[in-house]
Amino acid sequence: MSCPRIEVDLDKIRRNTETVVRRLDARGIGVTGVTKAVCGHPAIAQSMLDGGALGLADARISNVQRLRQAGITCPVTLIRTPMLSQADAVVGFCEASYNTDIVVIAALASAAIRKDKVHGIILMVEMGDQREGILPENVAKIAQQVMTMQGVALKGIGANFACLSGIAPTASQMASLCDLANEVEGVCGPFLKTVSGGNSANLPWALGERTTGRINDLRLGEAILLGVDPISGDQIGGMHTDAFTLVAEVIETGVKPAPFPIAMIDPALARLRIVPTSGVSMRVILAMGHQDTDISGLSMPVGSALIGATSDHLVIGVNRCTLKTGSELRFQMNYTALMHAMAAPDIDVKLLFDLPAKQPRHIQGKSEHLMLV
Repeated sequence: MSCPRIEVDLDKIRRNTETVVRRLDARGIGVTGVTKAVCGHPAIAQSMLDGGALGLADARISNVQRLRQAGITCPVTLIRTPMLSQADAVVGFCEASYNTDIVVIAALASAAIRKDKVHGIILMVEMGDQREGILPENVAKIAQQVMTMQGVALKGIGANFACLSGIAPTASQMASLCDLANEVEGVCGPFLKTVSGGNSANLPWALGERTTGRINDLRLGEAILLGVDPISGDQIGGMHTDAFTLVAEVIETGVKPAPFPIAMIDPALARLRIVPTSGVSMRVILAMGHQDTDISGLSMPVGSALIGATSDHLVIGVNRCTLKTGSELRFQMNYTALMHAMAAPDIDVKLLFDLPAKQPRHIQGKSEHLMLV
């Protein structure tokens, strides 16, 4: 079997999706499955749909094209503000997109008219993350402009939290977003179909005791894929945290001597020289490095510790080595490591527990209680 590879347990992704869908449905919130971390992998996306996600979302049009080419026909929303240069492709492949710039919206409208389509517009509001978004006081004005354009339709508003700032949303911020939805409707008239309250970082709020108000959608990627809260990194109760496993092959094992002392004329270079803490250490070298994933986002196997990595080598230390050349080691990944690994050209993806094509698994049974543990 080829290495390095990612083993994907599709059944665990389905069950993770089912768990959040059941619980959020009781709160009046639907789930949009976000596929950007897996580069729009069709089988993983289908597992989200099989688990009850109402639609899919991605940040890159190339990923959406991959979904469409695989035969996925559900609604797909582009969640990164479209590039002007891709307006035609966005309208061609996506039912809707999140937008912050009226110039881009105008380009989408023109593309939609040429294609005899109506493209959905969701306005992204800046609610404190300080990444993308329209300032709240300007949203109603932008919404009115959208209402005058042919080829596009105002579908809703949304906000983003904890991506750039790393700060989870507050109940006050969520209430403000709901108030803004009411304000936009008061100015523009039509009912907003979507009020998207954010991403996986919003789960603690969404599953709390407070009312969810107008919020009727969450865009979930990390919570479904990895079963963890993005802010704390804690496991979400009832969720699987091992749906993805990165497997690497051992290419060398043995004991390495301490580096020979090197006389350095430049004092600055001397200060940078690595000084080992012990004379020797048992080392395992794997055929994987910085080109393949975010090494700092890997969980080391039990009994091992990270020594270092280069572009294509990963070096770990072990107390007692039973591994040999050709052996495999398995790693769990955080969200950043997963994103890098799924995009790496030399890492294969092996699917486990796939369902027959177009045979969705029906959701049965009572909803599970979700909590962070």
